[in-house]
Amino acid sequence: MTTTGRVTFVGAGPGAADLITVRGARRIAEADVVIWAPSAVDAECIREHARADADLVDFSRVTPEEITDLYRKAAASRQVVVRLHAGDAATGGGVQEQHDLCVRLGLEVEVVPGVSVVAAAAARIGRELTQTEASSAVLLSPESSERVSEFAQLQTTMAATVSGARTGQFVEKLLQGGYSEATPVVVAYKVSQADEVLVHTTVGELEAVVKKHKLYRPTLFLVGAAVKAPTRRVSASATTSVDEPLRSARPSRWSRRAASRIATRVDEPVPARPDEPIPAAAPVPDAPVAEPNPAWTAVEEIQQSVRKPAEEQAPKPKLTVVAAEKPKPPTVNASTSAPRKKPVRKPKRSAN
Repeated sequence: MTTTGRVTFVGAGPGAADLITVRGARRIAEADVVIWAPSAVDAECIREHARADADLVDFSRVTPEEITDLYRKAAASRQVVVRLHAGDAATGGGVQEQHDLCVRLGLEVEVVPGVSVVAAAAARIGRELTQTEASSAVLLSPESSERVSEFAQLQTTMAATVSGARTGQFVEKLLQGGYSEATPVVVAYKVSQADEVLVHTTVGELEAVVKKHKLYRPTLFLVGAAVKAPTRRVSASATTSVDEPLRSARPSRWSRRAASRIATRVDEPVPARPDEPIPAAAPVPDAPVAEPNPAWTAVEEIQQSVRKPAEEQAPKPKLTVVAAEKPKPPTVNASTSAPRKKPVRKPKRSAN
């Protein structure tokens, strides 16, 4: 619990649950309120890292005024809020305006960087965007930029997020700036997610490719010679000879040492050199329990350390305001006639 409330803008990466930083996962585990967009961030990321009692707010279903009210409530109630942004929260997504708003409201503000969509797409296609012979810089061009043709004159690698419906206008600006129709382009949509689309094409065929895959939402385009797909050379013997068995690579001393350290199952023996004698068979001990992934173990330890104080204290039940029934007034039977007075009896006189 903070003294003034805290809002953290977390870069959730390109969308996959395991492409978020350890710090970002910890901030989500600490949050009382998580604001996210299901269309941009994989739901598995929320299920994996958020607390069970955290309030989840769909960013696409609320207005900016309602988001501001959430920030005000966090300042008044000392809540911890996380706003998830796709990619890197430090390089886009409208974080600056929200950051300044939270500062004016007196909240503690933090920005946790993440894996950018550009970096994820480049890693996915195995290309280095800043090759010296092809490009020495990467130009990030937003969708609303009207200077695409001017940027294209630099003939460098351009990374632009453009709505699929405006692909034709984007192509026109690229051609006006000097890119040829044969310039390589990579179309990257929902990189690292289950329904990702990754296509190599050219500037001249870009609009047709976008229509073919029905990409109408904002899509990342990598333009330039640096993203050209590598040519794969296939030998003639590999295509004609199918009976020749594949030769396995001879393991080195380092690979044998590494295999002995990371092997977790007894049915996966460490490879031996061909000239090493095969040792006698030894009694097989009980199969050890497979060790979990150390990266996820670190994340789980952080999450447990954060959630432990909250688990020790019983969570406060959420109050539900219900209109109480008004008690019915007692029934009174009114009478229009005046109440009768009891006759006063005179005392009897005693006879003398």
